[in-house]
Amino acid sequence: MAQSVSTMVEGGKANTGPPLGPALGPLGLNLGQIVKEINEKTKDFQGMQVPVTVTIIDAATKKYDIKVGIPPTSALLKKEIGIESGAGKRKEAVAGNATLEQIKKVARMKIDSMLANDLRAAVLEVLGSCVSLGVTVEGKDPMEVQSLIKKGEIAI
Repeated sequence: MAQSVSTMVEGGKANTGPPLGPALGPLGLNLGQIVKEINEKTKDFQGMQVPVTVTIIDAATKKYDIKVGIPPTSALLKKEIGIESGAGKRKEAVAGNATLEQIKKVARMKIDSMLANDLRAAVLEVLGSCVSLGVTVEGKDPMEVQSLIKKGEIAI
């Protein structure tokens, strides 16, 4: 039976300590090699928490598989617009401002893991994350931008 360990690691900074070490160490796998592979696969997501799953395919041959997920939409947005965190009180404060191109870029990164079936729907989902983070889009409330897209006044 395949065994797996799923965790969140900081992009490019996985190490042999918890949670990977204690979970994989007793299985006799080469932790150094696994951590090196995880760091290589997650290096583009530095500064973000990335979901990683290590599946032991065959304990006897020490064969394993590493699957790297995509960071949460909020993490991608924060990195893209260069903010540390969202606004604590989103109705009263603005955490940052994104361009429509930045929103499209995040939507393209996430589209495979979204319910959206096209870029327009993915952009609308990312705009929803902007609402909860307190991020404006080209100076406008993200809900206003969603409405303009739905009316066809902004083309995606």
